[in-house]
Amino acid sequence: MDATKIIPCRQSFTNTLVELGKTDKNIVAVTSDARGSVTLDRFAKELPDQFVEVGIAEQNAVGVSAGLAMAGKKVFVCGPACFYVARSLEQVKVDVAYSKNNVKILGVSGGVSYGALGATHHSLHDIAALNAFPGMQVILPCDARQTRKLVQQLVNDEHPTYIRVGRNAVPDVYQDDTFEFQIGKANTLLEGNDMTIIGTGETVYHCLEAGKKLKEQGINVRVIDMHTLKPADTQAIIKAARETGKIITVEEHSIYGGLGAIVAETVVQNHPVPVKIIGIPDENAIHGKPLEIFRHYGLDAQGIYQTAIEFYRS
Repeated sequence: MDATKIIPCRQSFTNTLVELGKTDKNIVAVTSDARGSVTLDRFAKELPDQFVEVGIAEQNAVGVSAGLAMAGKKVFVCGPACFYVARSLEQVKVDVAYSKNNVKILGVSGGVSYGALGATHHSLHDIAALNAFPGMQVILPCDARQTRKLVQQLVNDEHPTYIRVGRNAVPDVYQDDTFEFQIGKANTLLEGNDMTIIGTGETVYHCLEAGKKLKEQGINVRVIDMHTLKPADTQAIIKAARETGKIITVEEHSIYGGLGAIVAETVVQNHPVPVKIIGIPDENAIHGKPLEIFRHYGLDAQGIYQTAIEFYRS
């Protein structure tokens, strides 16, 4: 893989938004002194009449976005995930979800992207919080190509939506643009019937690499990219439970209330099977670079591989 060609999902998101915004003047980007973090500089320069800067005021950003949506605009409010799903959570709940406004919240540097800054800047509760808001879509794209397809669909989707992406460039999971992408429909990356590994967001690449390594050991695992966590593809989960017997979930999130909980709740009500949840335990995550934190908690390919070997043999 040519590492010079991979780009952060946040950059893919805003690049796509700029191109779409040139032809659709109803597209508006709102940010809270985060144009650099979000990579919105190009949008602000090329489409100044479709750009709103509110300063360091995330609550106001969400409220302004809701007002613009009520006026018929397609609004993308963008900034650090840790603030939009904490500091402005009430506005997201009331102004966006409860009011059913067409606002897309782009949470950048989600999970442990701000690794060295610690718990105040880690966003490991967002899936749990927003999954409980009626009508709110929750989506974690895994690479730049999938992010681009997501934006193309979101501009014509009127549901309130939270999109979480990381900060750094991530390897391509999808090697070209021929793959299908549909909100609410999971993608199977590897076929297998011995066990299933389900990932979301930046963990998907590590799940896929672990799956390939397991196949080399004669363990044919199914690897699923569950990019949409709400509405989750429950049919894919139930199918995996019935056909593979054991499921491992991997998420850059607390082990409570995220992907693992969604999968466990689905299988226990439809086809109970053993489920192993890999995520951040009930503690403030360690400080460090994101990959160091992944490695510490077994979220990287090697950690997933080791857990899968033990789970398969148990």
